[in-house]
Amino acid sequence: MRGLNALDFLVIIVYLVGITLLGMYVGRRQRDSRDYFVTDRSMPWWAVMFSIVATETSALTFISIPGLAYMTDLGFLQIAAGYLLGRIVLAFTLLPRYYEGNLVTAYALLEQRFGIGARRFTSIVFMVTRGMADSVRVFATAVPIALIIGPLLPRAAVMPVAVLVLGTLTILYTIKGGMRAVIWTEIVQASVYIIGGLSAIVLAGHFVAGGWGSILTAAHAVHKLRFIDTYTGFDRANTVLAGLLGGAFLSMASHGADQLIVQRLLSAKSLRDAQVAVIGSGVAVIIQFAIFLMLGVGLWGVYGGRPFPIPDAIFPTFIVDKMPHGLVGLLLAAVLAATMSTHAGAINSLSAAATHDIYLPLTKRAADDARTLHVGKLFSLFWGIVLTGGALLFPENAQTPVVIVALSIASFTYGGLLGGFFLAIFWRRARERDAIIGMSVGILVMSVVVFAKQIIAAVPATAGLLGPPISTIAYPWYVLIGTAITLLVAILCSLTHGPNVSARAATP
Repeated sequence: MRGLNALDFLVIIVYLVGITLLGMYVGRRQRDSRDYFVTDRSMPWWAVMFSIVATETSALTFISIPGLAYMTDLGFLQIAAGYLLGRIVLAFTLLPRYYEGNLVTAYALLEQRFGIGARRFTSIVFMVTRGMADSVRVFATAVPIALIIGPLLPRAAVMPVAVLVLGTLTILYTIKGGMRAVIWTEIVQASVYIIGGLSAIVLAGHFVAGGWGSILTAAHAVHKLRFIDTYTGFDRANTVLAGLLGGAFLSMASHGADQLIVQRLLSAKSLRDAQVAVIGSGVAVIIQFAIFLMLGVGLWGVYGGRPFPIPDAIFPTFIVDKMPHGLVGLLLAAVLAATMSTHAGAINSLSAAATHDIYLPLTKRAADDARTLHVGKLFSLFWGIVLTGGALLFPENAQTPVVIVALSIASFTYGGLLGGFFLAIFWRRARERDAIIGMSVGILVMSVVVFAKQIIAAVPATAGLLGPPISTIAYPWYVLIGTAITLLVAILCSLTHGPNVSARAATP
């Protein structure tokens, strides 16, 4: 491995210091917890849109998507198309409800419709799920740090030190910045890593005899450029059916029932701005996935398709080994800073949920109380430590791309949450008990489905019950199945009692 030189280290240091100072500057004036968590709804639509794109595609896209294309093909684009479809539905169903009230978290909507119990239940589910998923994200971005510091430390200490460095810097950044800092710095990160990705695509062509023409010819010969798969089974992830249906439901859940994204949408100036931002982000994400998938094809050409022990190390290895000094430093800094920003957003959203869904209802304090802002920052410190600790537990030799692991973790609870929100909007008869039972059953069933292979390995006697086809269901279907189970159970429960005369109208 060629390693980094003084110019690379200088660029990394200057970039990280600059982005941190920018975050501290734009987030220097925080009047109360509402300003800290949703910028007092002052952000323009384009800033929210780029923030959404950066949040969901920064580290995972930059590191893991090229590795996914390296090992397979361009089929992930089918899921990206479903993401756009799901956002269009979300923009005209859930978003109008969020803007009817003065909400800071998504789960306050369920309190308005059902009661405080439903709000607490869904908020806790979000916190547990987001905690696990973002621990994986922290681990993913520790990979390039490990490549930087690897020669300086014993092998066993490389990844733990890398995770601790990233986690510590992010905790400091988050407590100071607030959501306003997160959004503005994410715009910078997105610009830098897209430029970096395009630069890597150009350079990949220079390392292969015949350039991109040769790469594309070889890739076409082995079907690596395929992006449409008409297979109708449930055991493949990257198919048209799984992409459009499964991807749409996954997107509706991640952008409509996950506080990480909803919090950004609640920062927009108006409902219309939020709708334009979320739909526009779907278009931008398709373009980004196309860029990084093609980069993976280019890397396949550079390395001749040779196997890598860790798929997520393919692109970071190319950066360190092949790219010019200076640009190496900028790209590695972009990976680190982008994940710091995404990670900061996760910590901020977890803190918002803990503060507004748990702390304030219990203490009866006002959101604009000075103490509330202080408590919110303490929760930020707590969640930063939790996510960093979780990343330390992730196995270093994982053979599955981290993007798939993160999406699978989120998917087993997303169905229950999305089902709860749809129940609140479209089924007037439902009460709080029905909603909680439906979401609980949906999450429990999907937990078994998601972890069926692990359960079978631990308890072989369950193979007859959880074996194919249950253990082979691909992750894009998780949210759709979980949503359907949640709605079915909740609706059946609601038929055991009379009409809910106090419920709000079933449609926006």
